[in-house]
Amino acid sequence: MRTIVATGTVVLVILGFGNHLWWLAAVALLYLCATHGRGSPGAPPPPAGAGAVPDSYRAYRERRDRQAKWERRYRRERPFEARRQQQDKSR
Repeated sequence: MRTIVATGTVVLVILGFGNHLWWLAAVALLYLCATHGRGSPGAPPPPAGAGAVPDSYRAYRERRDRQAKWERRYRRERPFEARRQQQDKSR
């Protein structure tokens, strides 16, 4: 991404020798990349996903219990599908 922005800025600066509006476009491009770029300092950290390492054993237990609760609910609400999946596992 940075190489595209750098290339675009260089092209706009070169075009700016004939028309000063291209200089303004280059400055605007650099400003937008600085404020809304991927590495901006105001970006919030990504949320913890299912594959994240647990912070503590308690967090691990809570996720494990929540998953077990959903699996029990799935088996209760869809008994035929759960039975079919269990048979497919055993094969």
